Amino acid sequence: MKVYIYSQFQKMIEKSGVGRAIYHQKKALERQGVQVVDRKEDADVIHINTIFPGSVAMAMWAKRHGKAVVFHAHSTKEDFANSYVGSNQFAGAFGKWITFCYQLGDNIITPSNYSKKLLGTYGIQKPVHVISNGIDTSYYQRLSMDRGKFREKYGYKDSDKIIMSVGLWIERKGILDFVELAKRMPEYQFIWFGQSDLRTVPAKVREAVETKLPNLHFAGYVGKEELRQAYAACDLFLFPSYEETEGIVVLEALAMKIPVLLRDIPVYDGWIHNGFSAYMAEDNEDFEKLTRGILEKEMPSLVENGYEVAKQRDIGKIGERLLQVYEEACEIRQEKYLSRMKPVPRL
Repeated sequence: MKVYIYSQFQKMIEKSGVGRAIYHQKKALERQGVQVVDRKEDADVIHINTIFPGSVAMAMWAKRHGKAVVFHAHSTKEDFANSYVGSNQFAGAFGKWITFCYQLGDNIITPSNYSKKLLGTYGIQKPVHVISNGIDTSYYQRLSMDRGKFREKYGYKDSDKIIMSVGLWIERKGILDFVELAKRMPEYQFIWFGQSDLRTVPAKVREAVETKLPNLHFAGYVGKEELRQAYAACDLFLFPSYEETEGIVVLEALAMKIPVLLRDIPVYDGWIHNGFSAYMAEDNEDFEKLTRGILEKEMPSLVENGYEVAKQRDIGKIGERLLQVYEEACEIRQEKYLSRMKPVPRL
């Protein structure tokens, strides 16, 4: 089987979770011996990861040329809200647009049971399969020099207790809460990786990012090696996001065996268990209390249990599931082709 993985505006999205997911797809398929081709004409399956107009054109082209189409539902109208300027006003229209896009697939992949449930409320009629975005556990491992390299670069002392988070500079990711927590706990260091164009976000997010605190640093976007070093060197991964379809950075943190503190939201139901594989908070009071408890070693370590969650979503296993979905899409496409070829009975 030959697969063409499509994403419009790749340069724009490569620093996002979708960009990371595409990288994982290619790695997972390589491990399964599936050929990922550079030309759509050579493919049996077109796997579409974005919801821009070019993605619609690609799906239409694939159908005309008898190619199976798998649409990857990375986005929902729920995670579009509270992101950029005007996103709340256009969330309804965005929901209709992505529904139209996803329906173009012979079948659909989405990364969690939660996002599948949301898609069900959109009236989508195509088969929807839950496949994690996956994590390359062979890459996300601690190296002996990681802690020293990271702390030296950012000027942290060995005795500093560092709290990190990763995400775009948008309200949905909980960036306002992250800054508030830095204000409440000046004895700890806070660092946020990832960024957005501040011209596209509301004023309160711009003000948060421009906050000047001695214990708060916005590091911007960094490559995966430096981010891996950060996981290894920091003392807590605090992810206060209000809405996710899965959360690749959560998988990265779990794989790196760093203590993880999440907001208690539905996307984690059934695969991350509060107090077993990670800790979860309801609000900033909870976050503050749990942060102190984790960093001061007053609470049990959950990192080994968290690592088992990451192992269950290793890209080796993800590749097997992708192949199954591709085979189903080819069968569906073949059935549609044969149904069109059947002669119309004469009356």
